[in-house]
Amino acid sequence: MVKIGVLGLQGAVREHIWAIEASGAEGIVIKRPEQLAEVDGLIIPGGESTTIRRLIDKYSFMEELKKFAADGKAMFGTCAGLILLANDLVGYDAPHLGVMDVKVERNSFGRQRESFEADIAISGVAESFSAVFIRAPHIVEAGENVEVLAKHNDRIVAARDGQFLGCSFHPELTDDYRLMSYFVKMVEETKSENFA
Repeated sequence: MVKIGVLGLQGAVREHIWAIEASGAEGIVIKRPEQLAEVDGLIIPGGESTTIRRLIDKYSFMEELKKFAADGKAMFGTCAGLILLANDLVGYDAPHLGVMDVKVERNSFGRQRESFEADIAISGVAESFSAVFIRAPHIVEAGENVEVLAKHNDRIVAARDGQFLGCSFHPELTDDYRLMSYFVKMVEETKSENFA
């Protein structure tokens, strides 16, 4: 059974753990950088991206997160987590982790639409998936090797770039675990590749 960490600095940490365990993997809340060595994959949950970045810096996570990515381990960024993975952010000079070849815009569905639900199709995952958007970002541009998995109103809201998965919405806030199961499979694949 693979072990998947959830960066426990902010966001719906407990809900992600439940989703991981419902998908047949072991979930671990990551509070300290040294814990990253214990897990095969990592989820960076939603929340407020600037707050999460401040906490990443405060608890010295940045170098360890970059090493985790460089080691070929799978990472899944949901909502604010997608912003942290992106290598280009609209209106910002520098990215955070900068490991996923996508350009992302924050709060792009507008302040007046702070939260909404929409049925979307996710390629290879679900023909109909109820996605919960909360002050959501979206992917403005995806690199040539990035697989676009889902769109909402012509905006990219889920994509995969090799070992990195990102989505604009909060998959942990519904009891549909198909996207989480997809990530668990990614973790199993990257783990077997890394130890091959």
